[in-house]
Amino acid sequence: MKTLMIYGATGYTGRMAAEHAKAQGLNVVIAGRNAERLASLAVQLDVPYRVFTADANAAQALEGISVLLNFAGPFAKTAEALMQACIQAGVDYLDITAEINVYRLAERLGAQAIEAGVMLLPGVGWDVVPTDCLAMHVARRLQNPQSLRVALQVAGSMSRGSAMSVSEIIGAGLLARVDGQLVATPDAQPRHFDFGDGPALCAPLSFGDLVTGWHSTGIANIAMFVHISGDAFPEGDLSQLPDGPSTEQREVHRARAVGEVTGADGSVARSVIETVNGYSYTPMAAVEAARRVLAGERRAGFETPARVFGMGFAETIAGTTITDY
Repeated sequence: MKTLMIYGATGYTGRMAAEHAKAQGLNVVIAGRNAERLASLAVQLDVPYRVFTADANAAQALEGISVLLNFAGPFAKTAEALMQACIQAGVDYLDITAEINVYRLAERLGAQAIEAGVMLLPGVGWDVVPTDCLAMHVARRLQNPQSLRVALQVAGSMSRGSAMSVSEIIGAGLLARVDGQLVATPDAQPRHFDFGDGPALCAPLSFGDLVTGWHSTGIANIAMFVHISGDAFPEGDLSQLPDGPSTEQREVHRARAVGEVTGADGSVARSVIETVNGYSYTPMAAVEAARRVLAGERRAGFETPARVFGMGFAETIAGTTITDY
C-alpha cells in the first residue's frame, strides 16, 4: 500500500488533514520539526512519525513515501526544499499554499520534475481548488474567452498560518497576467464583484490563480481580487494569533468566490462557487487530492488541480455548489 506523508501535521490545518486521512483509511506518516508534538499526535492517531527540517537533507526522510502533502507555512520557507527533496527522492509533492511565488517556483521546476517523473501540485486546499475549477468552468461558457477575473470572499477569523502566508502574498506586490506574462500592476484599482448578495468592493491581490488559471484555462489576461469582511484580516504581531477559528466559527462562515470571463465579442459570463468554510474545505480537498494521486491520477511536472482531476473536482467536496449568472 502506497504511503502519504503529511508534513506540518501538528499545525492547525495539518492536524485536521491527518485526522481525516487516517479516518479515510490511507496509509499515513506524519512529519514535521517538533518531535514532542508529533509523538503525541502519532499516539492519538496510531500512525508513525518522522522528525526533520525542510532543508537540503530532507530527501533522506522520504524513503518509502509516495506522496508528500505539505501543510507547513509560510510556504516560502518550506516549499523549495521540499520540492527539491521530492524531485530527488521520486515523490509527488502537494501543498495548500496561497503564496504566488510558490506556484512560480513549481512552474520553474516543472521540467526538472518531468525528468524525475515527479508531479508538483501546489494548491490542493481552498487555495486553489475551488477557484481553479471555477475558472475552467466559467471559461467554457464562452467561445474565445479573452480575460478572466477572480475574486475571493474572506469572512470570519484567519488562522495564524494563513495570516503569515498573506504577508508573503502582499510582499510579492500587485501582479496580473497580461498577454500571457506576469507583470507588476502597482496602480491596480479595487472593483466591485457580486458574490450573490449584490456588489461588494474587492481589492486587487496576487494569488496563485495568476499561475494556475493560465495553465488551466489558457486565458492570457487574468486579475485577482479579494473581499475581506469582519475580522478576517488581522493586524499586529501575527505570532500571537490563535491557531485558527473554532468549529463553531467555521460553521458560521461559508466561503465563496466569483469568476468572470469576457469573450472576444465583449460578452461576459459570471459564475459563483460556494463551499464550506475554507478551513474545513482544505483538509478534505487536500486529502482527497492525495488519495487520487496515490491511486494513480497524476502527471509528471508542474500541474494544477483542475487539469489533473477535472473541473468537477471542487464539487466532489461536500457542500460545494457552482451557480451560473
